[in-house]
Amino acid sequence: MSSLKLLIFDCDSTLSAIEGIDELGRLRGPDVFKRVEEMTNEAMDGKIAVEAVFGRRLEIIRPSSADVAAVGCRYIETVEPEALAAIAAARAAGWTPMIISGGFRNAIRPLADYLGIERIEAVDLFFDEAGNYTGFDEAYPTTRSGGKPEVIARLKREFSPAKVVMVGDGASDLETKPVVDLFVGFGRYTAREKVKREAAAFILRLEDLAGLLGGV
Repeated sequence: MSSLKLLIFDCDSTLSAIEGIDELGRLRGPDVFKRVEEMTNEAMDGKIAVEAVFGRRLEIIRPSSADVAAVGCRYIETVEPEALAAIAAARAAGWTPMIISGGFRNAIRPLADYLGIERIEAVDLFFDEAGNYTGFDEAYPTTRSGGKPEVIARLKREFSPAKVVMVGDGASDLETKPVVDLFVGFGRYTAREKVKREAAAFILRLEDLAGLLGGV
């Protein structure tokens, strides 16, 4: 086992105030936005399986590559205001930050670069030469329930970390609790009752993360 300590963040409603898929829906007008947002909330609250809505939302929206780039900019505009400082403090304490998301790698990359996070585990979207949507990586674990624990298991095999901490707001993040040393629920943007009830720790501000990491 190495001395590496992994601090893994969800992206949407954690490192940024938005849900990327909902913002893609917003670009298609209020009716599409409402439909997509309802499906996202049901999945993140744990009321329905992620896989029940993942492909459906994308088929409704059919985002272009330009749409995805616009949401990438939106992530940075709505960055969690304490994220940079919290990540810097964690790095200083020996933690390596990563992102595991059920969102889209293409959109998350600009935010990750802004935050200085190299490793992103997220879903790739595919486009033709004209930038039209052609599909997504349907085999990627985070397109379905139980996917984030799968990704963490793979990261453990790759890095043999000494410690793993996960921070996130949704039911898909909570699923990682059995496979990490500490699961921290984050509720600044959406305090989901299931996550609040079952998380080992629950915070509303990322600045509170440092104290929790010190006890892992």
